[in-house]
Amino acid sequence: MAACSSKGGCPSDYVALSAALLSMILLLLKATLPYMIHKIPRSKGSSFWLVAIQVIASLNLLLSIVMALNFLKFRKRHWWRSCYLWAVWIEGPLGFGLLLSCRITQIFQLYYIFVKRRLPPIRSYIFLLLILLPWVALAAVIQIKKPLNDRCHMGTLWIILVMGLHALYVVALIAFAGAVHHVEFRFHELNDLWRGILVSSASIGIWVAAYVMNEVREDISWLEIASRFLLLVMTSALVLAFFSFSISQPLVSLMSLRKKNQKEYKTMSQALGIPDSGILLQRESTIILDPNEPLEKLLLNRRFRQTFMEFADSCLAGESVHFYDEVQHFDKIPIQDSVRRIYMARHIIEKYIAAGAPMEVNISHRIRQEILSTNDLSHTDLFKNALGELMQLMKLNLARDYWSSMYFMKLEEDIRMRAVDPEMEHASGWNFPPKLSSVHCSDDPFQHEHSPRNSGCHNHDSELR
Repeated sequence: MAACSSKGGCPSDYVALSAALLSMILLLLKATLPYMIHKIPRSKGSSFWLVAIQVIASLNLLLSIVMALNFLKFRKRHWWRSCYLWAVWIEGPLGFGLLLSCRITQIFQLYYIFVKRRLPPIRSYIFLLLILLPWVALAAVIQIKKPLNDRCHMGTLWIILVMGLHALYVVALIAFAGAVHHVEFRFHELNDLWRGILVSSASIGIWVAAYVMNEVREDISWLEIASRFLLLVMTSALVLAFFSFSISQPLVSLMSLRKKNQKEYKTMSQALGIPDSGILLQRESTIILDPNEPLEKLLLNRRFRQTFMEFADSCLAGESVHFYDEVQHFDKIPIQDSVRRIYMARHIIEKYIAAGAPMEVNISHRIRQEILSTNDLSHTDLFKNALGELMQLMKLNLARDYWSSMYFMKLEEDIRMRAVDPEMEHASGWNFPPKLSSVHCSDDPFQHEHSPRNSGCHNHDSELR
């Protein structure tokens, strides 16, 4: 026992390694199965890469404990087994530090979006690098001072310093969570953050206990074996617990495959409980569509808007119509319901306004910056100017060809049939293909596949872009 306590390879070590390996596999499955099973499209923004970085940091944390505490028995001491590589750099800046820094970045976003009602003033990846600097600085100091012995143990003062930094980041998480605790989130973001705080706090407590057990009586072999077994097994469990609940929209996580999160919503408006807009909600007996009517008035008719949207999609130029449709839903949310308005506004910005957005619309740089730098994401006129520009583009391009398209002819035929048989109101002859997904978040419940369509029309893609 004395030999394996210092060189590794005890039976209990392999049990702990099995638990760590199982947790790694489960973590990777949780990260990849949503893509393979539910066909979730990968988001391009921080909602994806922040979660991906947290997965990598968790794997680094487990691997660093395995290598630093001699769970594996090696015959020779190689340079890549250095305590400073695993116990300092990979466990600290690239492990637990990176894990907590990602969570702080996420809650920083929540604070600015829902409390300040504006987009964060600093990009997520820059903020993440800044918040990670103290970990890098401490790792550099330890590398210079070299306080670790051949078993990767350090003295009491260094342990206090290291654990103090761990605790400082948990305190920062608590402070941010307290700043947003009054917000009535729609997708349980605050509950998920509190769970992350509890898991982080428990991790620190377990690590302190394990280090103390090692440092106080380093000469007791069974105590050292038991402490490192406890450290790895509990860390494996806590890593899984950290991701057992998703941080939902707008801080997207791919970690949860629970049934209650698998309900599909085709649009963000459905997820927020916003009713469909348009005259179709009223049972009108006759609808007269006149090409001479202003497009703004025609689009108020939900049946016309749906066919016009399908026509635009068939021309690969439907971004403007989808944007119009979602802004109509944004306008339907009561002004006093600021939380739902902010959810919808941020969704529209991420999908249509931000540079490189999945369905980026063709608006002027000035108006785009006005929206991105707004001081109130719930403002009633947030998208008014952008909608005005896009309406002009639709009048000049899409509307011109729509009136001679098969979509308009089918709509006319459908209206005539409804006029003859009003009972067809609930048995429409229209068989619309599904709209393009209105929600492009990779792990919230709003997932939807694109349906490519081909239809005879002029190519408006170059005109609208």
